[in-house]
Amino acid sequence: MHRQQMRVLVVLVLAFTGASACGVKKEVHQKTLDELTATQAELAETRKQRDDLKSQLGITEGERGKLAKDQEATAAELAELRKQRESAEKRLAAFRELKQRFAKLVDTGKLQVGFRNGQMVLKLPSGILFPSGQAELTKPGQEALTEVTNILLEFKDRRFVIAGHTDTDPIKSRKFKSNWDLSSARALSVVQFMIAAGFPPSSVAASGYGEFDPVAPNDAEPNKQLNRRIEIILVPDLSELPTLTGAEP
Repeated sequence: MHRQQMRVLVVLVLAFTGASACGVKKEVHQKTLDELTATQAELAETRKQRDDLKSQLGITEGERGKLAKDQEATAAELAELRKQRESAEKRLAAFRELKQRFAKLVDTGKLQVGFRNGQMVLKLPSGILFPSGQAELTKPGQEALTEVTNILLEFKDRRFVIAGHTDTDPIKSRKFKSNWDLSSARALSVVQFMIAAGFPPSSVAASGYGEFDPVAPNDAEPNKQLNRRIEIILVPDLSELPTLTGAEP
């Protein structure tokens, strides 16, 4: 209640008090005093409700700010998840397309298509491509690689790494000092063959791993054959990879 309203009540009280002295009935005077007391109590309750409301509003505003921040964070997380899902879908679509195009070679056993270490890999056994301990392509190896390259030319806008691998048997050759040398030389031979067939040099690279990236234990000849291989690895675009935390896309 405003100060002016209180002043009116005081005047009324004085008036009625004076009126009582001048002959106003006692019950009328008492009724007025009761109404004044009730009004004062109502005023106190109103003030209390007002203070409670202010307090509640203050908490609500704080919670509202936190909720807004939480919503922003959730929206950012959802956007990142959508981006990762789209990237995964792109990789799977490319994998399905390549696998379909290479189906004939896969059926003949000349080629395997799969995922390894999160990358799409075309795997050719070294026994098809090279003589034992050498890095020059055999005629059957050239024929198989020609079929592979002709299909890869349809994807020449993508980048590939040719990786050479060996088993753990030490190389016995004056030309190659180690399995690492042999694997690198074989990878380079494949790269040079692909470039000669028209594959863009800027889209292919050679890498040798020696015996240090096996796909099976080198404890038996069948497993060693699996490890002696050439892999053609599809290099993902940066747009296909999840954005690093705190880094720009």
